[in-house]
Amino acid sequence: MAMAKRVNKRFLNHHGYGEVRVSRYFALYLAQVVWFTLGIYLYSGAYWPSSCQPQNLLEIYGCSARLPSDGGGWREAALLTWLWATPLLVALEISRRMSKGED
Repeated sequence: MAMAKRVNKRFLNHHGYGEVRVSRYFALYLAQVVWFTLGIYLYSGAYWPSSCQPQNLLEIYGCSARLPSDGGGWREAALLTWLWATPLLVALEISRRMSKGED
């Protein structure tokens, strides 16, 4: 018994390849600026434990697991989340762009 494919009749011409308007680019770049501004804000006010004072990007990621400990507050917990979410979001975007060319 063959099952009929359900078609969404509301958006027949939208299949992920629609025209991207300037407003979408503006929203994307605005969101990126806000995201990185949030990271700078969190980093500038975060309390790093005395056992780990990072000097470069690799040390920041190495010390990030210690941020919420030693009485760290919401800013340190948010910075930890921001630090580990950012590379994942960048990797997902790169993956999405690379797979777009295969279609």
